[in-house]
Parts: sequence; structure tokens; C-alpha cells
Amino acid sequence: MREVAIVAFGQSDHRRDTAETSEVEMLMPVLHQVLDAVGLRAGEIDFTCSGSCDYLAGRAFSFTMALDGVGAWPPIAESHVEMDGAWALYEAWTRLLTGEAETALVYSYGKSSPGDLREVLTRQLDPYYVAPLWPDSVSLAALQAQALLDAEDAEDTGATVADERALAAVAARSRTAAQDNPHAQLAGSPPPEALLDEPYLVRPLRRHDCPPVGDGAAAVVLAAGDTARRLCRRPAWIRGMDHRTEAHGLGVRDLTRSPSSRLAAERAGAFETPVDLAELHAPFTSQELILRRELRLGEDVRVNPSGGALAANPMMAAGLIRLGEAAAAIHRGAADRALAHATSGPCLQQNLVAVLEGDAS
Repeated sequence: MREVAIVAFGQSDHRRDTAETSEVEMLMPVLHQVLDAVGLRAGEIDFTCSGSCDYLAGRAFSFTMALDGVGAWPPIAESHVEMDGAWALYEAWTRLLTGEAETALVYSYGKSSPGDLREVLTRQLDPYYVAPLWPDSVSLAALQAQALLDAEDAEDTGATVADERALAAVAARSRTAAQDNPHAQLAGSPPPEALLDEPYLVRPLRRHDCPPVGDGAAAVVLAAGDTARRLCRRPAWIRGMDHRTEAHGLGVRDLTRSPSSRLAAERAGAFETPVDLAELHAPFTSQELILRRELRLGEDVRVNPSGGALAANPMMAAGLIRLGEAAAAIHRGAADRALAHATSGPCLQQNLVAVLEGDAS
């Protein structure tokens, strides 16, 4: 299979509200950052693909306005997915695999601040049986978390899979790690014991169990073969990538498991050789515990050293950021083999897994 790598990654500083800037103004510095990193101009990129959501912007075909940040003249080969940018990266990756392009620019962005995100995300739900009830995203995540807390550990009769302290430990570790991430929206945390004294937001989730609402953008540059080696000192080679989805109806799923994540990881080759780092798109603490089990991540694997989605969760960009952070760790020699995961929809409904590797030192 043709070799394709992530050769550059950039992201904005993630903030609670960017009312003073448009999507284009938020995006342009990130695009310049990744193109400058590889010494290319927008017109020298063979394929451009973006990910965003019209529901966040509140207007149809809003992604066409963001193209002003790229520059669509002279004409460019361009595509768009109404998904997180991780799925835009998947489309660009397949384009490079076929030999139709040597380089690709992938970007995504989201501004959640203009509206009520918890209500906006209800539009993802089944329109006949679930959406009319208006269950918001945090309430659905709380149902999933409670199911996990109530589930018994198959390997230890009578014991549960997780407890609230385990959730608090995920939050404390993630936001402490985010202190080293200059782009994080939230950084730093009290110890888990102190977090457990906080009131519930939606039981059993407290505020620290949930992602921040904010605005942000991210971009990566992909390149194939020798072009990647020329543009980047240590490319992050995409050894495999796959995405799968769960049933749309929440009532027919076991919310304590994520078989689509495990299948995507298997098809991406994640279980063939151990990874030393994982960037998981787990907006809620309970979801990290579910993903760790499905992706077979041991205690020796560094999970979300960037802080993950609990430190910054810009809608439509957080999944792409997980791939970018994993690639950046390989670029700087902090990892040799990394797993990156992205999710979309309620309760880990859709999942994408990629395996990245760097050349041997």
C-alpha cells in the first residue's frame, strides 16, 4: 500500500467565546501555520478537504465561506464532510492512497459559543423516537456513565467496572497534563478526592467529567512517499485507519461497550504491535474508561498527554486534533507508534481509529 503520512499539524488557542472573530479569521492563522511548516503555498496543495457543521454556524453551506481562508482561486480540488475533521482526513488519505494526489490539506473548525450546544446536538438523534424528547448531550452521556458504574466486571464477580473515583481520576490526570499544552482551554486540576466533593451536573457526572464548550480550529498536511520525507524530518506514517458506527437507536446498544471502536482498531492494525501513546477523543470521563478497554490500552500506554477533549473540545475539530497530537508526538520523537481515535454522535456512536508510526531512529 502506498505510504501516506501526516507531515504538519497546527491548531488554534481554544477559547470559550470568540465572538470578535469569524470562522475565517479563526482559521487563517492555523492554515498559515501548517503550510509554513512544510514550505508550501495553498496553490501547491493537490487536494483540500474540510470538516464542519452547519448547525453550529446556523446557516446552510457555511463551509463555503471558510474557503476564503484557503483561497479558492486559482481553482482548487476541494471536498467537505459534515463531520469532525478526522473524517475529512480519512477522505484525503484515501485520495492519496489512490495516487490522485501527492499532498493534501485537511482542516476543521467549530464555534459552539453562538448557541446552546446541548440543544444543538439533539439534532444528531433519531428524529422519530428520541429527538422529540430533547435529551441533551450531557444527559445522554450521564445515562452511559451510570450504565458503566452499574455494570459488573466479568472477571471479578460482584465487582463493578468503574466507580466515581475512577471518573475523577481521569479528569484530574487529563487536565493536569493539559498544563503543558499552550492551546488548552482548561488546564490544572485538584486531586480526585477534592473533585468528588463537587456537586453533580447531571448525576453521576460532575462538571469535571464533561468537556468545556468552546471555539477552535485545527489543520494538518498529508503527503505521500518521498514527498513526505522531503517535507518533514520524521513523518508520522498512517499505517492503518478505519471507521465504524453503532446502531442509531440508543435502546438497542450496550452503552457500556463500543464494539465499533474495537472493530475499527482491529481493521487499522492497532492490535498487531503495542502502541506507546494514545490520543482518545473521549469528551466524558466515562468514555475514556470504555475506550481503554475496547482498544486494549494497558497502564504502560500514555493516554491523552495533551489533555484530550476534557481540556479542549472544539466541535468538529477535536477528533482531528487527536490525530494531529499523535502525529506531533511522533514528529518530535516523543512516540514511535501511536493510536489516535475520533468519535461523533451521542455515546460513542461513530468511531474512527488510526495507527501512526515514525521511522526508526
